[in-house]
This record gives sequence, C-alpha cells and structure tokens, in this order.
Amino acid sequence: MKIHFYKYQGTGNDFIILDNRNWSYTSLTMDRVKFLCDRRFGIGADGLMLLNQKSGFDFEMKYYNADGRESSMCGNGGRSMVKFAYHLGMRKREFLFSAVDGIHAAEIDDDGTVSLKMVDVPDIHDYHGDFILDTGSPHYVKIVSDVMDYDVFHKGMDIRYSSDFAKEGINVNFVEQKKNDEIIVRTYERGVEDETLSCGTGVTASALVCYHNDVGYNDVTVITKGGKLVVEFDRTPEGAFQNIWLCGPAEKVYEGDIELAP
Repeated sequence: MKIHFYKYQGTGNDFIILDNRNWSYTSLTMDRVKFLCDRRFGIGADGLMLLNQKSGFDFEMKYYNADGRESSMCGNGGRSMVKFAYHLGMRKREFLFSAVDGIHAAEIDDDGTVSLKMVDVPDIHDYHGDFILDTGSPHYVKIVSDVMDYDVFHKGMDIRYSSDFAKEGINVNFVEQKKNDEIIVRTYERGVEDETLSCGTGVTASALVCYHNDVGYNDVTVITKGGKLVVEFDRTPEGAFQNIWLCGPAEKVYEGDIELAP
C-alpha cells in the first residue's frame, strides 16, 4: 500500500496529514498509524490526521495519536489542517469544519496566522491545588516556578499514570506565569507519552487557568518550546469561558510517499 503524505507543524507540534476526500485510506489500522508516526522506522510525528469530506462543512478532521489510537481534539492539529486545506486549493479566509469534539470555525490572516475557535469551557475543577479542565481534550494544569528546568517527562508521567487518570489518560501541563498576560507552558501528552514541543489544547487550558480579567475579554501570550501562541477568550460573570480562540503559525514541512507492507 503506497501512501502520499504531507507533514505539517504548528509551533513544533508535528503531524502527518492524508488527503482522504476520496476515502483512499479506510484500511489504516492502529499498527499502521503507529508505524507512520514512529520517528525511527516511519515518517515521525506527534499524530496523524485524515482530511475527510463532510456535507455542510469544508472538511472533517479525524485525528490519531502517535500510539495509533483515535483521539480527542488536537488544537495545533486543527490549525495545521486548516492550512493544509488552504494549500489543497480551498482558497478562503474563513473555514468551518467538524471534529470529534464538535464544530470549529477557523480563520487565516494575511500573515499566515491560523486562528481556531475552541469549544466553550463551562468551568475549571480544583484537584488538590492543581486544576483539571476539558478544552476538547482532558488536561491537568500545575503551576510551577522555573518551568524550563522542570522534569516534565517524569513528573508528567507520574500524574498521567496515577490511579485517578491511568485508565483514560490525561495531558499534563506545567505552567510558569511570567506576567498577567504571559505564561510559559510545557506539556506531557498522552498517546505520545512524552513531552511535545507544543500542545494546542494544553496551551488553551493553561491560559484559561491563568486568566487575568475576572470578567470579559482576555488575551494571553503563551510561550512553548516550539514557539509562541496566543489564546483569546471571554470570561462570563458565572465563570464560564466562551469565544476561545487559539492563534499562531502552522506550516507545511514537506510531502512524500511511503510504502506500507500489505
């Protein structure tokens, strides 16, 4: 089986994307996805995505983690998929697509920045002084100092595989607050089972936890190891988060062909 693939990245969070509008890739097994995402034996990526046709939308996004399992929403993946659709010939500035967590709007600015509207978040839960919330994927947020010197891999693994989270898994974010409107985030991602250079839903979760305006508009700059993102949102008087946008770069890396064993 020969596959023509595209490689995209959003602040270092990298993805294999397959154009599946003709339903050419219906036989992608978990083992095949895992092989393709393997950085030594395959192409190498944090995840794999299919761009499918869906009536009433520009496309449908289907996302698989690097371990081969179909997963929840990926923010940087969604932004990369929008740029991929644009490069495929969908020459427009505003998009509407379907994903596992619902419907997403997206925009491409003149400078190439891709902004993705995330799902609303009704609340944030306290967990022994840390925070848990769902931004399309489940996230654990822990505030730390000197995050760039923090042992993200081992501390993240400890939380992800702790008794409360081992079965379903959770993404673990370690956050250092630099200013009211600027944070640094490092994330251990389930499914990848390692730190990634950036995680869109994790960046979003961390920004919501570190909001600076009790009510109204917030704009948080987020620094990751892979680059800079911006999260914009409104906080309601009831404490819910709405009109959440994840904004940043998304670029094509390369494309090629790979042969899969029968």
